Amino acid sequence: MASLRSVYPGAFVKRLPSDDAGIRKMRKAFLQAVGNNFLLLQLLFLGLFCYVFGALFQQMGRTHNLNIVFVDYDGGAIGRAVRSAYASLQGDNFPTLTERAPSDILTPGELWESVCRTEYWAALYVSPGASRRLEDALATNSDNSMSSYDNTDIMAYIWNQALYSPVADGSISANLQLLSNTARIAYTSGNGTGNLSTISGPSALSVLAEPWHLQSLNIQPTTQGSRAIYNNIVIVLVLIQEFFYLGTINGLYAQFKVYSRVRPFRIVVVRNINSTLYTLIGALCVSGTIWAFRSGWDLNGNQFVLAWVIIWLFAHCNFLTLDVFTIWLPQAYVPMALISWVILNITSVLLPFELSPGFYRLGYLFPAHEVYQVLTNIWSRGCNPQLRYALPVLFAWEIVGLALSVLGVFRRCHFATVGEETQAREFREKVDAAVALHLDKMDQGRGRTRGGQEDQKDGGKMRLSGETPSEDEEALQAEMAGVIERIGTRQQMERERTGSCSFGPAFDVPFRYVPNGKGV
Repeated sequence: MASLRSVYPGAFVKRLPSDDAGIRKMRKAFLQAVGNNFLLLQLLFLGLFCYVFGALFQQMGRTHNLNIVFVDYDGGAIGRAVRSAYASLQGDNFPTLTERAPSDILTPGELWESVCRTEYWAALYVSPGASRRLEDALATNSDNSMSSYDNTDIMAYIWNQALYSPVADGSISANLQLLSNTARIAYTSGNGTGNLSTISGPSALSVLAEPWHLQSLNIQPTTQGSRAIYNNIVIVLVLIQEFFYLGTINGLYAQFKVYSRVRPFRIVVVRNINSTLYTLIGALCVSGTIWAFRSGWDLNGNQFVLAWVIIWLFAHCNFLTLDVFTIWLPQAYVPMALISWVILNITSVLLPFELSPGFYRLGYLFPAHEVYQVLTNIWSRGCNPQLRYALPVLFAWEIVGLALSVLGVFRRCHFATVGEETQAREFREKVDAAVALHLDKMDQGRGRTRGGQEDQKDGGKMRLSGETPSEDEEALQAEMAGVIERIGTRQQMERERTGSCSFGPAFDVPFRYVPNGKGV
């Protein structure tokens, strides 16, 4: 304890006892303020946790909302095996297989286009003549015939791995592989799907062991490890990046008193140029990082530039949105608005809306959902055509944010000027009060001196100064102003010196202690 006293002596002086009347009054108000803020923040984060977990709740039970189209171009036993397999797998935890007639979708190329247009999550088809080729391979014992049989030309599926990669892997590709394996079992066991009574010979049995290998036609293979964070951590970092720079800019504007010295239109121009350049460079870093760690991902330079531009638009509209928060919300609620904005945006891209409750389709309103849709469209070379609504939403946030931010500059300039005028008036009032007090004391002193002189027997008169009272008052006022200014300068230097001890981020709170002890 003695060592602490020697290091921090100020921590042990002028401390009131716990039973002091002032401490007791402060304690009650302090605990009330702590309790109110405690409850408010707990409710906020409870709501945010419920919102996130609600989006993921019973995700597997909504897998049936993922539609896969099935076309049997063969019309034989293999197609019947697929239908039999789907009948055994059909349920809430399995994608819905919608069969279309070959006359509706004439070629696998049209299937590719339907998946590219996101009409379906995937497409499964049986190649024309597949059942006949398989039956011929099973019916012959010739090794030459076996070698000419291609089991990869029997059944195939088309999908886009770039679109919500974890979901595409787990709910689409894995389930189609399961469907193919179940159909193969149904085919090889007979089960009314094919005539297997004539099979004999080792070659035919080897074909029967693996009658087909499900071929994957992937629109955009996306296997790199970083794909798992494109729709979560990347979005969070972009949002936080804008918030921190916004806080830095606002601090610098306040430090240099820009709002009270520079014309509002000039502030608007410079501020938007600054934010545009910052978000442009930040978006370049994000896009460049994705490019650098693509790990063999098939992207070209055009896709890199397009991704850069759309990430810049997303970053800038978020910069403006957060700026609007800091302008129009009470300062105590800005941190709450920030974390809520982050969670709402992230939740809108965690899962496709088909796997979340219908309520979460309000995520269409948030820029994070739209930027991810556009990025997927870019990375898939146009195979997620959602630009018709994604770009208008992003530009709407940009325009509204820009308008409110510009208006906020005028608001800040107004209140900055009012604040400085208030400070100047308070300073003048302090000086006037000090001068009035001092003059009053001088008058009292003169009265006492004059009375004493009249009582003197010699009747002499005291020699008075030649300066008029008004000149005395002005000189004293100037002297007092200088003294107060020097005191303020010294106090400011002391605050800067002691300010080297950082207490971390201290956000303003909506409930606070009022010094008069009357409440919060």
